[in-house]
This record gives sequence, C-alpha cells and structure tokens, in this order.
Amino acid sequence: MDAVGQVRAGARTSFGGQSMTSTLRAVMVRQPAPTVGGDEWQSFGYTRAIRQAETMREHREFVDLLVANGVDVITAGPDPVGHLDAIFAYDPSLMTNRGAILLRPGKDLRRDEPALHRATYQELGIPIIGEIQAPGTVEGGDTLWLDEHTLAVGRGYRTNSEGIRQLTEILLPLGVQVLVYDLPHWNGAGECLHLMSMISPVADNVAVVYSRMMAVAFVEWLEDAGWTLIEMPESEFDSMGCNVLALGEGKVIIANRNPETSALLQAAGLTVLEYQGDHISHNRQGGPTCLTRPIFRAS
Repeated sequence: MDAVGQVRAGARTSFGGQSMTSTLRAVMVRQPAPTVGGDEWQSFGYTRAIRQAETMREHREFVDLLVANGVDVITAGPDPVGHLDAIFAYDPSLMTNRGAILLRPGKDLRRDEPALHRATYQELGIPIIGEIQAPGTVEGGDTLWLDEHTLAVGRGYRTNSEGIRQLTEILLPLGVQVLVYDLPHWNGAGECLHLMSMISPVADNVAVVYSRMMAVAFVEWLEDAGWTLIEMPESEFDSMGCNVLALGEGKVIIANRNPETSALLQAAGLTVLEYQGDHISHNRQGGPTCLTRPIFRAS
C-alpha cells in the first residue's frame, strides 16, 4: 500500500481481529461507483438521485477522518459503473483471524460485490478461507462479533438459513460459536433491515441499541453476559443513530443528524467523531460501519 492506503499489486497487510471494538488498525473502503446517470437509484431503494460530486467529496472527508485517527485506510475501486451499493464495504465479506470469508448478498443487485472483495484480498495477500454458495445468502450487516469466539448472526430477508449453515461450518475450525437470532419483518423484503440496524458495539461489553426491534433471546444473552446497553432515541432510528463505528481506545464515529445518540455516547465516556453523511449515508441508508470493512483490529 502507498501512503494513503491505495491498493496496488503485490501489497501485503496484517489482518484479523475477531472483535467489533478493539483498536481499528486497517480498514477497506470502496470509492463510490459512477452512476449510470438515470433513475437507477430507485431500484437500489435510495431516497433521491445520486449527486456524484457531493458523494465523492463526503467519501474523501470520511476517509480523511479515519486516517486522522490512526487508521490505515485501504481504498479500493472505484467499482464498475452502476454498482452503487458497493460503497458499503462491510456486507460482501467477513474478516477472521485466519483470513476472509466471501459472503453472498441477499440483494440481487449486490451479487457481483464478493468478486470485487476477492480481487482486493488477492492484491493484499490476505487468504480467503471460505465462500458462501447459492442458495445460501449472508450479508455482513447481519453479522457482528460479540467476542473473539462468538459471532451473532441475524436471519432475515438478506441472510437465510442455508447461508448461516455454511458460515457456521466455515467458522467451526476457528472455534467460533454462531448465535442465530431472527429479525423482524419490519417493512418487508423491499427495505434493508440488518442485525446491525439495531445494535452497534462501541466498547468492551457496551453497545448502542434499538431494543424494541431486537429478539428477546438476544437481549437476554447480552444482559446475562454483562453488557451495558445504551438505548438510542426513537427519533434517531431513521438517521442511523444505531450505526456506530468503534475505532477503539474510546473513540467512535457516527453520522451527522444524531445529536441525542452522540450525547448518550459522550455520557458513557466515549469520544464521538461526526462526519457529514447526507450523500454517502442518509440517502443510501448506510452508516459508518456499513462504509467500512475492518481488515485488522488489535488490542
């Protein structure tokens, strides 16, 4: 990688860290793909047409914020024209201590994205230890590490039982237990609801949550395990107040328009960093976690 983390052939990088909250050392982001220029934003479920110049500016500022806080940013892409959701690097793959797992998105428009991640991992010298095959589907937004040996997975419209079965089998040699929780119907298959739409770990055994959408069994597991749950306000669910990226060392990143959630996080002793996400997040309904694929987290 060069000084700004641009992927280049023959690069090597450290990888691993089965955690959501240990110090983020390296992360992959994907530059916003060019638009076709028509009304394709509607098929992706966005709220309005893409404004590419503003999107690129916000994405650069988001990357700058990560770099300013000590994160090595691996910038891949831009991806092929029309791959508008590829900006959400969290979903097409999962990183483990032994290498990457290529997932298979449940959204048809995203089926090409794991191949983009494969190419990036090959350039970085990161092994690929497994791949979800049809008819299985798994999206990264339905997965989160509860600890080094426990992965929570949400079963819903984007992640199905067959995909979870395959993922569990891939993770078994790593000694990882997969806990499965059903997601609510919410607004149906046409809108994206991930497990991480309702929970974001922000520090060791601390998470911001929207508990009214969570499975009872999941809430009980967290409480029994001694987690502190910070309940975000109802008014900031649509602005993705529950989508928070932990950088480690007491720092988190959140999208603008979430002042109450930011205040709750600060009251919990965290340093809250805000980015302007009108075009890369709010329009597309994907927060800072969605925009990043952690490559290496370390204590």
